[in-house]
Amino acid sequence: MGSAVQGVKVLGQDPVQQVMQMSFGIWVVAAMRAALECEVADHLAGGPKSAAELARKAGANEDALARCLRALAGTGVFSEVAPGVFANTAASEVLKKEHPAHLHDMLMWTTNNFHLQTYTAFMHSVRTGETCVEKAHGEPIWKCFEEQDEKTREFNNAMTSMSAMVVPAVLETYDFSGIGTLCDVAGGHGMLLTSILKKHADLRGVLFDLPHVVQGGRQRIESMGLSGRCEAVGGDFFAALPAADSYIMKHIIHDWEESKAIAILQNCLKSMRGNGKVLLLETVLPEPNVPHMGRWIDIEMLAMPGGKERTEAEYRELLGKAGLRLERVVPNNSPLWIVEAVRA
Repeated sequence: MGSAVQGVKVLGQDPVQQVMQMSFGIWVVAAMRAALECEVADHLAGGPKSAAELARKAGANEDALARCLRALAGTGVFSEVAPGVFANTAASEVLKKEHPAHLHDMLMWTTNNFHLQTYTAFMHSVRTGETCVEKAHGEPIWKCFEEQDEKTREFNNAMTSMSAMVVPAVLETYDFSGIGTLCDVAGGHGMLLTSILKKHADLRGVLFDLPHVVQGGRQRIESMGLSGRCEAVGGDFFAALPAADSYIMKHIIHDWEESKAIAILQNCLKSMRGNGKVLLLETVLPEPNVPHMGRWIDIEMLAMPGGKERTEAEYRELLGKAGLRLERVVPNNSPLWIVEAVRA
C-alpha cells in the first residue's frame, strides 16, 4: 500500500483516493437518485431536519435514508449538522425542483435506471466504436424513446431544463435581429425558437421536428401569441427542410456520426435562402486536460446515439465538409455556445 501512493497527485488529491472515489461513481448516482426521489433538498428548504422526519415525508426507511444522506454529505451535497440531522448546502440546493439553475430534471435523467443499465454494456462501445444501447436494451436509442414511459418523460424533461439553462444565456450574448425567417431544426416543443421570437419582434419562425413532436410545439406557439409569425412543420431532417433565411439547432449535430451530421448540415444549406447562417448550439470542447462537462457528454454520445462532442477545430472541419465556413464561436454562461457558420 505504501508504494502505491507514491504517485503524482492530481488537483492536490492522493491518486489512490482519486481513482477509488471515481470507481464509487455508481454508488453516488444511486444515493443521489434516492435523495431526488425523496425530494430531500425541497424538504430541507426551511432548515435542518432529522432523518426520521425526512423519511416520514418521503415514505422511506429512516436508517437507509440517513445513510444515503451521510454518504452524500461527505461529497458536500447536504451537511450533517448534528447526528442524524441534515441541512442543505450550496450543492444540494441545486437539487430543488424550482432552483434557478434548472438542474433537477437533468439530474433525474442522468440518474435514471435506464442509464445505469445502458452502461453495463459500455465495453461494447469501447471495443467496437458502436453504441452500446442496443446491446443493453435491444433497440436504438430513438426507438427506446418512442415508449411513453418514465425514461422518456425524464429525458424530455431534461431537454426542457437544458433549454431553460441555455436560452437566457444565448439571448444575452447573440443578436438574432435582422435574420428574417429562422428555422429551428429538431426544435421539439419550441422553447428556444419562441423565446427568440418573443425578444425579436421582427423575426418569423419555423419550428421543424418529427410530426408527432411538433404537435406540442403548435400548442406552445399558440399559447404565446405567436401563431401569426411562427409555424410548426413536421418532417425528417435527413430528407428535406423548410425554406428559411437561417437555421438553428440546439444539441442536435452532436447526436450524429460524421456522415449523418454532414447530411443534416447540407440540407440546411440546400434550403437556406440567400446568405443566411447556420447556428449550432453545442458544447465546444476546450484544450486537453481541462475538466469540462463536455468530455463526459462525449461518452454519452458514444454510448447512446453514436455522435460526439467536438473542439472548435473539429467543428470547422465538419462544417467545411458540408459546404459551410465557421465564422465564429460565441461563448455564453451556459454549457452550450453558438457555433456560427455561413456558406463557404
